[in-house]
Amino acid sequence: MPSHSEISSALIQDLGLSHPPIAVCLTDSVPAGVEAWSGPIPAGCRFWQEAGARVFATSASDHSSCAIGQYTHNLEMSPASNTDLMDALKVFADLTYVREQDLQMIPVLASKPKYVIYGPLAEIPLDPDVVLLLVRADQTLILSEASQQLENGLPPAMGRPACAVIPQARNTGRSALSLGCCGARAYLDVLSENIALYAIPGATLDAFAERITALSKANGILTKFHQIRRKDIEAGNVPTIKESLVALQSA
Repeated sequence: MPSHSEISSALIQDLGLSHPPIAVCLTDSVPAGVEAWSGPIPAGCRFWQEAGARVFATSASDHSSCAIGQYTHNLEMSPASNTDLMDALKVFADLTYVREQDLQMIPVLASKPKYVIYGPLAEIPLDPDVVLLLVRADQTLILSEASQQLENGLPPAMGRPACAVIPQARNTGRSALSLGCCGARAYLDVLSENIALYAIPGATLDAFAERITALSKANGILTKFHQIRRKDIEAGNVPTIKESLVALQSA
């Protein structure tokens, strides 16, 4: 069985990732040697960016700058956080950004963890509940093909709030794509306009890594095949599939 480090390396290589896979662990205890987060943070989603460099543990209070993130992760909320949540939801409703009927469609973590541990997948000391990838559209192509093969269906393409992708993947045991939200894109430098978020359940990570390796190789070969056919057809030829395959083998 491959290690977290081996799986991380394979994902980076096979997908051509610019950012390391991030492990998200929802737990009631913190392993020895994992340091606690300290310092201000504008929102819980910003932990995804910080987790690219080191492993750390967060508690509910560390997420208090964004009551929406506390809500989706089902973290313990103080009276002040509950007030923030109600105030935010009122603004969202006034803008028709999140209407009352929309609330039931926002995933909330089924469990109630005391801690959320973040870090690079390669360094995480416990099995992740969710692995988060920051991906471009072409990388999402391969991931969606893996999801279709492993889950007999395509992942949902989610919008606001971006943090809801974690409970979506954890609760369902299925992958999910998040297009982010305006908040996450304001708080995360790594979430640029061409980047989305792909969440893989930790329980199926090994299977996803295996499929991604195979599908990445297949996509590379088939891309060359289609490029050869395009060149031939634009030159006025009418190649058969067999003729294009022969050209591919000699390329």
